[in-house]
Amino acid sequence: MTEDEMRKIVLSFPGVEEGTSYGRPSFKVNGKFLTRLRDEDNSLVLVDVPFDEREMLIEAEPQTYHFTAHYKDYPSVLARLETLHPGSLRSFLERRFRKVAKKSVVKAWDATRG
Repeated sequence: MTEDEMRKIVLSFPGVEEGTSYGRPSFKVNGKFLTRLRDEDNSLVLVDVPFDEREMLIEAEPQTYHFTAHYKDYPSVLARLETLHPGSLRSFLERRFRKVAKKSVVKAWDATRG
């Protein structure tokens, strides 16, 4: 996936805006962190990924999923943009979106999706 393709997917969620987190470009919804692209390794930071799921992802697709020592104690995983499947990105983002977006926004978004 390219950075432009990733950006299009992320911005397709209602209310998502580009901002900064820890001084780095990121995407937020309702002022809360959704994801960001790490320049260090061209990986997306995907949060709210339980540790057991992270282990399974890394074991199943080590070319895509990984983490660094910084993220060791956080329920998150890093995903290399070049090998991340767009459908997987949407799924991770939807999980986080449902957690941090205003409930009225989620409800309205669900209504438009059928």
